[in-house]
Amino acid sequence: MSKVVAMLLLLSCIAVAHGREVVVGVYQNPPKIAAAADGQPSGIFGDLLTEIAVRENWQLKAVQCDWSYCLQLLQAGQIDLLPDVAYNDERAQQMDFHATPALFSWSQLYVSPGVPLRSLHDLAGKTVIVLQGSVQQQYLQQQLATAAISAQLLQTRSMAEAFAMVASGQADAVAANHYYGRAHIHKYRLQQSDIIFQPVQLFYATAKHRNQDLLTVIETYLARWQTNASSPYYHVLQRWGSEQPPLQISEQLWWLLSMLCTLLLLALAGAWWLKKQVVEKTRHLQASEDRLNTILNSVDAHIYIKDIKGRYQYINRKVAELFGCAPQDAVGRRDEAFFDAATSANLQQNDQKVLQQGLRIVEEEQNCSVDGQQCHTYLSVKMPLRDSKGQIYALCGISTDITEHKQQQQEIHQLAFYDALTGLPNRRMLLDRLQHAVLLNERQPRQGALLFIDLDHFKDLNDSLGHAMGDQLLQLAARRLQQHLRKIDTLARLGGDEFVVLLTDMHPDTELASQKAGLIADKIVQLMAEPFMLQDRPYTLSASVGVVMFSDGCNADELLQRADLAMYDAKERGRNGVRFFNQQMQAEVSARAELAAGLRQALTQQQFVLHFQPQIQGDNQVVGAEVLLRWLHPEQGLIPPGRFIPVAESSGQILSIGRWVLQQACMQLAEWARHSSTANWYLAVNVSARQLHDVNFVAEVTTALQDSGARPERLLLELTESQLLQDIDIVISKMQQLTELGVRFSLDDFGTGYSSLSYLKRLPLAQLKVDGSFVRDILSDPNDEAIVKTILALGRSLELTVIAEGVETEQQYQKLQQLGCQQFQGYFFGRPAALADFVSAQQQRVSVQR
Repeated sequence: MSKVVAMLLLLSCIAVAHGREVVVGVYQNPPKIAAAADGQPSGIFGDLLTEIAVRENWQLKAVQCDWSYCLQLLQAGQIDLLPDVAYNDERAQQMDFHATPALFSWSQLYVSPGVPLRSLHDLAGKTVIVLQGSVQQQYLQQQLATAAISAQLLQTRSMAEAFAMVASGQADAVAANHYYGRAHIHKYRLQQSDIIFQPVQLFYATAKHRNQDLLTVIETYLARWQTNASSPYYHVLQRWGSEQPPLQISEQLWWLLSMLCTLLLLALAGAWWLKKQVVEKTRHLQASEDRLNTILNSVDAHIYIKDIKGRYQYINRKVAELFGCAPQDAVGRRDEAFFDAATSANLQQNDQKVLQQGLRIVEEEQNCSVDGQQCHTYLSVKMPLRDSKGQIYALCGISTDITEHKQQQQEIHQLAFYDALTGLPNRRMLLDRLQHAVLLNERQPRQGALLFIDLDHFKDLNDSLGHAMGDQLLQLAARRLQQHLRKIDTLARLGGDEFVVLLTDMHPDTELASQKAGLIADKIVQLMAEPFMLQDRPYTLSASVGVVMFSDGCNADELLQRADLAMYDAKERGRNGVRFFNQQMQAEVSARAELAAGLRQALTQQQFVLHFQPQIQGDNQVVGAEVLLRWLHPEQGLIPPGRFIPVAESSGQILSIGRWVLQQACMQLAEWARHSSTANWYLAVNVSARQLHDVNFVAEVTTALQDSGARPERLLLELTESQLLQDIDIVISKMQQLTELGVRFSLDDFGTGYSSLSYLKRLPLAQLKVDGSFVRDILSDPNDEAIVKTILALGRSLELTVIAEGVETEQQYQKLQQLGCQQFQGYFFGRPAALADFVSAQQQRVSVQR
């Protein structure tokens, strides 16, 4: 029994000795809170917490994060304590606070020199940077909305980034707490504005109903220390340059001070007398020393001398400014008084090489202040100083600050590898990581996947709400995606509305890895389908995702291309789609590429031919024909337009093909005009969307008519309803110009698209063409019959001729006649045929009628 008790006591002692681990969230907001070089909490809040931790035997574990991510970690229970939290009622619903404020602060706007800012109304038309999720952001949003001031608030994840943006002219002002602003305005060459707002109380906070014991201990120390001017609380404030209340000095202490002052005055008087005796003797020596100091202080470098024990014997003006003291105050002190532990150890190691080995060294040194808040990079040259006997008695160091050069290198790296709008890796960084992942997968097979994301109809948002809202949506989308991915995954923006997710270190089983990639892709589609708040209004969009798994022998560029193909396949299949890459997609792309290459030769090698299908008047009389394009391929034979027209549209070759069709049609009209039997025939020519919207369309039609000598009223150009949805005013203008020449227009496939009476009345149309889908079932489907009746009535109302296409049987022909249709086209009257066969068939038709 006694052994058991002893063992329990031993375990209890071990637990007490080890101490409690407290996980602390640390974000960069000096001088209030920041991470020291060793990763531990620093700044006012960090040092106070360290003082408490030492007394309570806590083990502090710092987690570095930006402000918004720290809040998320606190809510998720991944950190125990978050310093430097401003109290408000909203946060009190989600967090717990102690009673005594750790600090009192307020917020202020900081501006570049020359920017006038005296009141909130001066913010109109200006851009203000705020920390994401901060109380400044909430306050300014509310005040600007209340006062109806049109200022733009941009969010950043760190105050350093915010101040840098104002300093570089990317914004007009930045909102920050006065601690941070006072500490950094000189670094960024900013000025305080007259706008001061929102005094706040700052606390340590925990998640709601968690770690109440931590807050109780902190409250106990704060309440006790704040009543004692010599407590650690005031020592920390003094160390960080914060204000503290004046001390109350007792009467006895005043007497003691008076006596000390008297003695000091007597000592100074004696020293003055002695100094007067030696002034004359030292004048020349002092003059020489002043001249040397003037030279050394004028040099834009840090110059110093240390003795054999590493104590400073001389520093010039630049070093004194760095240390924040007079040159004489640094004499006799070591590096530990001015730098943190890591910097001091590194400096002493380099110094020993000079002092003990007599080496002359050139090193790039990273030096941080005692508090770890100020870090600079120096290029240092150190050399030994020897006496008359050749013995080393000191070293001389010359250090040049290259921090700005290093920062410029970092900025160049940021611009080269990261997207400026979202802060995500760009294409270059993605390809670099993807190539690394592919090589790693070859050495140590672990499945990976690439997800290519495209936001559907993003262009509509840009056109309707403007590019600023489009940029905001891209930022929100990037943030939402990043929050739901693993730390090891890479989210990149390729440009426009395209994002790519690189998934690595997945399950080695291909099937399980594919299932996981599919689940992530589905989750991305769901995330993008959730509304985004733009201008205080929800905006909903969808996403198409292409997925490709890593495969043997496939490099980074090929993986990206395959993911892109899968994405486009998903987009073609509809909104909110996810598609995995397969070889059939590659085959289709290759086939389309082969067709595109063939199209470039088809015109020059005269492989295109025109077929004609008759258009009939009510009395079975031919009044014209529709021109239909065919491709007579030398190897594949007759290729239908359904295969090559989409390829011609996407490649842009439809413009030259359409121009050729117009020229051939006009030449045929001119030929028919020479014969009385065909002089009144017209030709209906289909016009593609790209042709219609091309700036040269009107000129090309006019040229084709003039060069051929064809009569313009014999040319009928067929448009589809979908072509009229874009730039309707420009389209109407082009139609009116051609109508004035005599050219007529027909609206093809009428009833299958977006039909609006408002634009039908504006369009200079001559004909409506009933789509064949309504004619096919007109004998059996009452709905199709009703639609055809409506189109015929609309045509009569608008004084337009109506032609029905797709007429294949006599019953359909008779039914359409009964409904009042006067013109027809379809297999019942003749299939599309080459010119000679078409003319021969029509001559036979005339002979039969006679």
